[in-house]
Amino acid sequence: MRILLAEDDRTIAKGITHVLKQARMVVDTAETGAEALELAKLYDYDAIILDVMLPDIEGFEVVRRLRHARRDAPVLMLSAQSRPQAKVRGLQAGADDYLAKPFDPEELIARLQAIIRRSRGLSHSRIDIHGITMDLAAREALVNGRPINLTGKEYAILELLVLRRGAVLSKENFLDHLYGGIDEPDAKIIDVFICKLRKKLAQAGVENLIGTVWGRGYIVRDTPPARQTTPAAARPMVESRVA
Repeated sequence: MRILLAEDDRTIAKGITHVLKQARMVVDTAETGAEALELAKLYDYDAIILDVMLPDIEGFEVVRRLRHARRDAPVLMLSAQSRPQAKVRGLQAGADDYLAKPFDPEELIARLQAIIRRSRGLSHSRIDIHGITMDLAAREALVNGRPINLTGKEYAILELLVLRRGAVLSKENFLDHLYGGIDEPDAKIIDVFICKLRKKLAQAGVENLIGTVWGRGYIVRDTPPARQTTPAAARPMVESRVA
């Protein structure tokens, strides 16, 4: 998952970034409201963590501008103000949740995952699709209750495809999601990841989950993938026996 963190206190930002990266999330940081708005226009974030007290634009106003610009990424607001009035103001501005400082790192991750799930129309952290179960909280992919041995990047690719099922994702989408624009390798690496991921899924008994849209990218479709059948012309001939 790719997260935008808008926080002007560098010590706090560093701490939150560490927590998010421990949860295998890619993090972009902004120190001002204007920078956060610009980044939100450029990239498709899974969620935005937004401090209320930014040096140029108040966090409440940043949320309003995001929603006015039709940027619908879920927003978790952070503030030292724990008063109900501040929470109400944040939610009315368009935020999805509000967390008062100081907070427990595990609660931050749990709330972040919850607003991302809700934004995808999910009521819990497990997604069952076409014979595979994605456990977003444990960051595991399972078939018949058994986890598939995926690398961090393989899981991140599969998670992105499942969360955005029905949408075609380009190689650039995957690069942004995996690397956040930092030290990105050649786009062909995505083909390698997809190939390895497909092999592991097939070994676990899940075939044709990830489709290819030539010239555009990859997709996990809402409807179950069609089973591959051998054309009649390719089937071996069987001699009939006469009793």
